[in-house]
Amino acid sequence: MPQRETMALRLPAPVVGAMRRDITSVAEQVIAAVIHEVPSYSDPFRGQMGRNIEVAVKVALEGFLDLAARREGIDAGDQIETVLEAAYALGRGEARSGRSMDALARAYRVGARVAWREMSEVAVAAGLSATITARFAELVFAYIDELSDASVSGHADELATSGRLRQRRLERLAIRLLEGAPEADLVGAAERADWAPPDLLVAVILPEDKVRSVQARLDPRLLQLSEDVPVLDIDSGLTVLLVPVASVRGRSTLLRVLRNADGVVGPARPWTAVRASYLRALRAQRLGLLGDTETHLAELVRTADADALADLRERALAPLGDLRPASAEKLADTFAAWLRHHGRRDEIAAALFVHPQTVRYRMGQLRDLYGDRLTDPDFVRDATIALA
Repeated sequence: MPQRETMALRLPAPVVGAMRRDITSVAEQVIAAVIHEVPSYSDPFRGQMGRNIEVAVKVALEGFLDLAARREGIDAGDQIETVLEAAYALGRGEARSGRSMDALARAYRVGARVAWREMSEVAVAAGLSATITARFAELVFAYIDELSDASVSGHADELATSGRLRQRRLERLAIRLLEGAPEADLVGAAERADWAPPDLLVAVILPEDKVRSVQARLDPRLLQLSEDVPVLDIDSGLTVLLVPVASVRGRSTLLRVLRNADGVVGPARPWTAVRASYLRALRAQRLGLLGDTETHLAELVRTADADALADLRERALAPLGDLRPASAEKLADTFAAWLRHHGRRDEIAAALFVHPQTVRYRMGQLRDLYGDRLTDPDFVRDATIALA
């Protein structure tokens, strides 16, 4: 709550009594002026809500008159706190309704002007002196300023509270997405976070210090998680973004935005299945494969099971096991080049920086060692994967 200013003044009882008798009319005129001059409040003042606001206006006016009539004057300690708490709650309500403080601040200004005009006429008619009337004017507007300040404080606190709450809910949603939670759970989490799901999401892993430079050019619905989230398994200094895209073309745009961000971009997947995009991006990042994971599919497939790949390589090179290490290495390189270049001798020689006759000689050795396996499609496939 804002710090209150001292507002000490005790109005004569006859003057307060005259103003109190007219308070219903003043409240009605305040509300009518607000409806007329603050268009965004025309709907809220209709129906039951309008009646509630009318009561609130009367309470504020009566609270002011109660304080003005006390021996302690308007600086009456706890006596003003109830009214200020109501103003604070009003500000929080405006924030929850999605409205800024602009309309409410204008309503306070309109209300102060109308209330002063009506109440001063009654006060003068009841015999209030010019000097006290002038002081009374200052206090009316000071009182309204305090109510306005309380509402501003309430509005700001509500935004801060709701903002933190929504951020926590967005983080929980992102965690559930990466955990691969059931679709029904994800839909519920998205609703609680007030997050409109896109058709597709793309998982992106990139350095935290690169986020700010690209974030403004990405869909504002993106979700972000940092390394300290338990569900993640990324290195220090990295972050994960789950970025909405509308289509394959949208992913192409995303790739252009992230071109110099040193990140890893997973495939586009339905938003409830983005865990698959994250896992692929994570594997690529661990392998040091930056950029578009779609350009690394063969390497990702080939290295999907490191133990299986090692076993496959050992089996493919088993016929070389009895050779000296240097000879085995040369023949293994020649075999791998033969597979990559589909047996084209000149290309193999160029790749190995040897004479074509050397290739011919080595391939003769390989045929002696492997026999018919070099013409077996299944073996050739396995060897190609193992030695790629």
